Amino acid sequence: MVKEELVKRSPLRTLEKVLDGGLGKGNIGVIASKKGIGKTAFLVHIATDKLCSDNPVIHVSFSKRTDHIISWYDDIFNEISKTKNLENAIDIYEEIIRKRVIMNFNQQDIDVPRILSSLEAMITSGNFKAGTVIIDGLKIDEAGEKGLKAIKEFAKKLNLEIWISASLKIDDPVFSEKGIPYELENVLDCIDVLLTLQYDNQKIRMDIVKDQDGIGVVNSQLSLDPKTLLIDEG
Repeated sequence: MVKEELVKRSPLRTLEKVLDGGLGKGNIGVIASKKGIGKTAFLVHIATDKLCSDNPVIHVSFSKRTDHIISWYDDIFNEISKTKNLENAIDIYEEIIRKRVIMNFNQQDIDVPRILSSLEAMITSGNFKAGTVIIDGLKIDEAGEKGLKAIKEFAKKLNLEIWISASLKIDDPVFSEKGIPYELENVLDCIDVLLTLQYDNQKIRMDIVKDQDGIGVVNSQLSLDPKTLLIDEG
């Protein structure tokens, strides 16, 4: 299998179909779950798919170590290449990571405006024409409605697709009867697509809680393999 076929057969095409074309430029999507369920793996899978489609990606991380994020990309790509029998995997990986930039911030010392300012400098002054931005681990409760609105405006201004991960507190109940994380109810209007992950002892189920058509839990037809954390159909 070559890179083009890998993109064509990616399970993310199923998500795009369910979302009537995908997240789309100028929009923000949030993947929410309890800690350790697979949010980073999901975002890295999305980023890898974009990179294989020659779509440059900026990955914003608040991890103390950038090698931790690089390891996620290594592991996810290796798993994909094994399951899909990808030809010339090493050459393809070296090619696609040239289109990726990892920006690392200390979340305690930086706010949303400064993150967006750094991103804009990279994209415009740095001439890195990203089409997708991943913001992994943003504290949405601290960013609040004002912060998410700023990210939304930034996405529209630079014609970006922005994905954000949100860790939900462990205390139950986490979700309302409509499947909405209680922690995100106050900022739901700022989010274009909201996905949630829940572990059911066999697989990590992915639900669409909100899309461009509105609110209402829909089975995305996708899940995460609890061993590899790859996105899979079913």
